[in-house]
Amino acid sequence: VGEDCLTLHVWTPGLDSGKRPVMVWLHGGAFSYGSANSPRYDSTNLARRQDVVVVAVNHRLNIFGHLDLSSLGDERFARSGNAGVLDLVAALKWVREHAGRFGGDPGNVTIFGQSGGGGKSCALLAMPEAKGLFHKAIVQSGASVRFAEPERTAELAHAVLKHLGLRPDQRAELQALPLARLQEAVVPAQQTLPRPRLPLLDRYNFGPVIDGTVLPAHPFDPSAPAISDDVPIMVGGTKDETAIFFAPDDKVWNRTITEEDLRTRVAAVADGAAETLLAYYKRRDPNASPSDRLITALTMSNFHVRELILAGAKAARGKAPVWMYGLDWETPAFGGRLKSPHSVDVPFVFDTLHVIGAAHRRPGDQALADRVSATWATFARTGKPDSAALPAWPAYTAATRATMILDDTCKVVDDLDGEVRALWIKVASGAL
Repeated sequence: VGEDCLTLHVWTPGLDSGKRPVMVWLHGGAFSYGSANSPRYDSTNLARRQDVVVVAVNHRLNIFGHLDLSSLGDERFARSGNAGVLDLVAALKWVREHAGRFGGDPGNVTIFGQSGGGGKSCALLAMPEAKGLFHKAIVQSGASVRFAEPERTAELAHAVLKHLGLRPDQRAELQALPLARLQEAVVPAQQTLPRPRLPLLDRYNFGPVIDGTVLPAHPFDPSAPAISDDVPIMVGGTKDETAIFFAPDDKVWNRTITEEDLRTRVAAVADGAAETLLAYYKRRDPNASPSDRLITALTMSNFHVRELILAGAKAARGKAPVWMYGLDWETPAFGGRLKSPHSVDVPFVFDTLHVIGAAHRRPGDQALADRVSATWATFARTGKPDSAALPAWPAYTAATRATMILDDTCKVVDDLDGEVRALWIKVASGAL
């Protein structure tokens, strides 16, 4: 649509002239892989049952969307590091122009995305060119506080050119290379980069670039972007995000790591704060195995801490509200070892539990999917997640830090893990 690199899929309850909320889905994949074509993202049920229009976007990723050649001095490549997120702006402009043809309201657009898609939502919240193209945002398991800075992306670009055997002035030769040859450079070029200064916050190499124009500043560091002051946000994740990433680790999978193993692994992330954190999780979950406490601790370090920073920064602006949630539902698959892993929320949002396989199903899961998909659509419709299927859900503020827990029984918890919240933020922000 508009550009040969951009594809949009549209789901709608009907082609009448009604003005329904438009929900624009941004798929996951760390800005590097994935697509909107997964069966889990089939928006038929979400559109029909919740009376919304859903648009899903495919766009440039990885080296094709985020190779920052701006340091080479050619104006044609000044915005190359942000090509992928500029594709998203092009998609939102298309929605503004054409949503009415599908029964959608271009004045009521919600962006929502999971994992890297949540990061894409964060990028759009900080992009002046996206101002006014959407009106609400949902960030699922992918809060992005910071993106790469030009010094790092320039170093990565030069590593790509070196791997390909090209000089900086051979831009025509670079553009003529086959796609497969460019892809071959992705991993070796990234391996040349030093460890990022803030590894828990600086998440992406091939991703958005803080270039001063497309992205003038980091999305939520040190504060939330003023340009999206009028945009309500929902942000959250799953209880045990990292369980899926530990699946290849036999010691964690079999729950055989020792207390000393746990201490070593947490110290590698939290350094001097490790003992305080270990003591907290042992006290909080006295019957949990060291493997389960590792999953809990590193879910906080790798995911939840960024959600807390985002919510705190947004609330501090005192403008449009922010709501925080946590999905605690655990899959019974593999004897429950995966718990509530990264991406388990997606089929609840899209009401696609029928595609995930019988091993992941358990009684009551469809009722939760009904509640979650209705809540997401209600937020898209009104700017508040006031679903009749949930208890009263207050906005996140510094006074209460309310979090809606989504499970077989839903409830609000104030300042979840508040005893270590500030400490984890210091760890992630390099403030210890």
